[in-house]
Amino acid sequence: MTDPADLSLTEAAIALRAGTLTSRALTSAVLARIAARNPRLAAFTHIAADALAQADRADSMLHGDAPGPLCGIPVAVKDLIDVAGQPATCGSRVLADRIADADAAAIARLRAQGAVLIGKVATYEFAMVGPDLTLPDPPARNPWNPAHITGGSSSGSASAVAGGLVRLAIGTDTGGSIRSPAAYTGCVGLKPTYDRVSRAGAFPLSPGLDHTGPLAITVEEAALALDAMTVGDWRPASARIGQPVTGLKIAYARDWFADDPQATPALIRALDEAASTLSLLGARITLVTLPPYAPYEAAASVILHAEALDEHRALIRDHSGDYGRPTLQCLAFGAALDADDVTQAREAQTRLTADMLTTMDGHDLILTATTLTPALPFAAFDGEKAVWTPMRTIAFNLTGQPALSLPAGFENGMPLGLQLIARHGDEDLLCRTGHAFERATDHSVQRPSL
Repeated sequence: MTDPADLSLTEAAIALRAGTLTSRALTSAVLARIAARNPRLAAFTHIAADALAQADRADSMLHGDAPGPLCGIPVAVKDLIDVAGQPATCGSRVLADRIADADAAAIARLRAQGAVLIGKVATYEFAMVGPDLTLPDPPARNPWNPAHITGGSSSGSASAVAGGLVRLAIGTDTGGSIRSPAAYTGCVGLKPTYDRVSRAGAFPLSPGLDHTGPLAITVEEAALALDAMTVGDWRPASARIGQPVTGLKIAYARDWFADDPQATPALIRALDEAASTLSLLGARITLVTLPPYAPYEAAASVILHAEALDEHRALIRDHSGDYGRPTLQCLAFGAALDADDVTQAREAQTRLTADMLTTMDGHDLILTATTLTPALPFAAFDGEKAVWTPMRTIAFNLTGQPALSLPAGFENGMPLGLQLIARHGDEDLLCRTGHAFERATDHSVQRPSL
């Protein structure tokens, strides 16, 4: 008999509506799974005391009119996003005693639809840099090999999903913090169009670059979660799931990673195979040269660090001794910037966004890498020197375009990810294409042995 914790979101929803499964039973199974696996993975930092009471409320909602697809489904939330009555520490000693008194806007939408907000999962301190072994909560570990990182800053979200503790977790993404952990752990990460999901109630890192979105086992689950959090008149991300990709025009940005010496040969092979698979599915693949990545990274870095410092000035004044050293070093970079630096970066943001969209003319999507290597071991972070993991993500925080990371293969038993990018508001194309790729390969069905 299938453990309820292993049911897909769609399978669970069907069983819940048919009455062959209750949310209480599903939530109990997930709580048991967390108890068994979390000691090894350190994904969860808090379990909701009212989880079963939430499940009972969802069971009552299931008897009403047209319950949504997340009604009765346990969902984990990154500890950067407020959930009423649960800790809201942002992974830091600075806010160690803080309890949220209200739900973040995106979480309120999930709660209203009957989702069970089962607990908080780990984040790098204030979503900045990590892993930092000196903080109160241990860093989340990669289910494929616990000696390796999950990436950040939605580290616990990725570990919880990839490790099978939950099917769905909510994270944030300012420079790749949903997509890079998804790539490193072999799950799906969906960064929506800027402002599609409200950021209210999520502690800001850089308001101009911050996004809130889902991590899930499958593209369909991520799309349904995004639809549940979306506010406003947007095409549903799940609207075209299952449709063929015949005729879609995909720009393959191979030079963005293959020409970088940090890219591993296995990644290059995996992305070439992904392009071939999409071609066999009927998509039209064209090699393109995107604008150079470095200017996007530079402009985004200036905006991120300047805005992060603005958000932390008062806290630093009163609690500087409670910050981890890597976070203070990150904030110090913002102190070195002046108003002209930020003005120039914002001007570059406008220009670079236009350049990217111009390059997309005649294409529906971009295909490129998410990260250039598999997840690094924790041992790489033991020294004093900062370690940077090469990614191709922050450009699309700068442009605000939606981006999807999904599994593309493995290197030495560790996952690799590909990234699809669309125009603003075209999450339905992203998820349609990601789902088709997912169904045509076996990458997403391979799970770590736990």
